[in-house]
Amino acid sequence: MIDVSIIILARNDAAALARTMAYLEKSAIVRYAEVVVGASGDREDTLRAIGDRARSVWPERSTRAVLMNAAAAEARGNVLFFLHADSFPPPDATDLIRRALADASVVGGAFEHEFEESRLNLAVISLMNRIRYRLTRNYYGDQGMFVRAETFQRLGGFKDCSLMEDLDLSQRMKRVGRTVLVRAPVRTSGRRFINRGPYRTCAVATWLLLCHTAGIDVERYAYLWRGPIDHPPGSPWRARRMAGR
Repeated sequence: MIDVSIIILARNDAAALARTMAYLEKSAIVRYAEVVVGASGDREDTLRAIGDRARSVWPERSTRAVLMNAAAAEARGNVLFFLHADSFPPPDATDLIRRALADASVVGGAFEHEFEESRLNLAVISLMNRIRYRLTRNYYGDQGMFVRAETFQRLGGFKDCSLMEDLDLSQRMKRVGRTVLVRAPVRTSGRRFINRGPYRTCAVATWLLLCHTAGIDVERYAYLWRGPIDHPPGSPWRARRMAGR
């Protein structure tokens, strides 16, 4: 029996989390999978968004890796399905994951990526991203990555870093087994691209990816991508030195 635990990370993101939790409840996903939220920031509004539909953990640090590792440690399922607070999986996501993992050689995978908003520039960016991950089988967190809990523990979870923790895990998963792409989209908000300029944000993401691929330490640029830790993800860039954690 494959039991799926949905892990959601939420950093000062109660409004987005409330929408996602309502969607999971409406689509009945929460009836067939437990939900654990790795949270930081506004505790009152975040707990209100969660209600009685999930459990939450509140680690001291707030990087995505720390939040997801802390929530995964509390999960009881033998499969971990990671979502961002502004992502909407297909209604039958847990069934699709179970089918994908029916093959014992498969250790995990991800879904197709699609932006929630209907904009031509976002569609172009999503198409470029789709070509990339179909060729490389390197996935990002906004695609709804999933992995067997046993494999996740064997790999030591997400690397304790501020950037590229999802890409790093995806690459390490391929070294221990087969990963698959589920041909159904997880719809993720394009707010980061909209707020910061679609093509400029895409250029920064591409540059960070190239640096990571070349073995260049990108930790110093964490602020550039994450923004202030006391603001919701995807907040507009500010005129300040983009460095540090």
